[in-house]
Amino acid sequence: MMMHTTLAQLRALKLDGLASGLEEQLSLPGMGAMSFEERLALLIDREVHCRGDRKLARLLKQARLKYGQATIEDIDTRPTRGLDRRAVLSLALGDWVKSGHSVLISGATGTGKSWLACALAQYACRQGYSAVYQRVPRLQEELRIKHGSGAFGKWLLQLAKTDVLVLDDWGVGAIDSSTRSDLLEIIDDRAGSKATIIAAQLPIEHWHAWIGDATIADAILDRVMQHHHRFVLTGETMRGKAQKMCKDEGAIDQAPAQ
Repeated sequence: MMMHTTLAQLRALKLDGLASGLEEQLSLPGMGAMSFEERLALLIDREVHCRGDRKLARLLKQARLKYGQATIEDIDTRPTRGLDRRAVLSLALGDWVKSGHSVLISGATGTGKSWLACALAQYACRQGYSAVYQRVPRLQEELRIKHGSGAFGKWLLQLAKTDVLVLDDWGVGAIDSSTRSDLLEIIDDRAGSKATIIAAQLPIEHWHAWIGDATIADAILDRVMQHHHRFVLTGETMRGKAQKMCKDEGAIDQAPAQ
């Protein structure tokens, strides 16, 4: 009866990992041979891992990554793709998030830019960092709504605190003067302190023309290029291969480019 009360109290205190570990210990006869200190260490370790899993789930939910299943371990680094696995792993394992560096990913449609961006953001979440995924074409409409509702200022402050911002489909479609100014505000808040990943079909040398305003373009490029890591993906589209594999295997859902 006392143990049932203890387990209930542990769960009331949100110590679910510790409670589950204790239940498991009670069901294993061999645990009696372990000392109190050893059993306590195992219980604390269980709680730490449980909290880590909950935190990761929360961070990934908040990030709303386009490819939530993307991981750096699964990145396709065949020579034809122009992507060096050592460079990706060196970046992922480095301090680019803590140092507020930019990661610039460019390449033709279907070469896996979004997938790589999401894989890097997902790994950052695994390290305990927060992330947010945004498609620039959709962001443009969201910015209009936020300005109209008066929520832009509060949203901008929240975004400035996010450790990793993914701006996908950068350079797709024209942007208006208000969006140009907003992008500068967003990037200026992050320069040198928070990491930004930009995935674009448009080559970097054409970004200035896409932004449209010379002064704003200079300011944006100056900030994202200060401390940056660049990946240029090459080779044939990965989407066609993924679709063909799905058909060959009788799959229904389309697999993402990697």
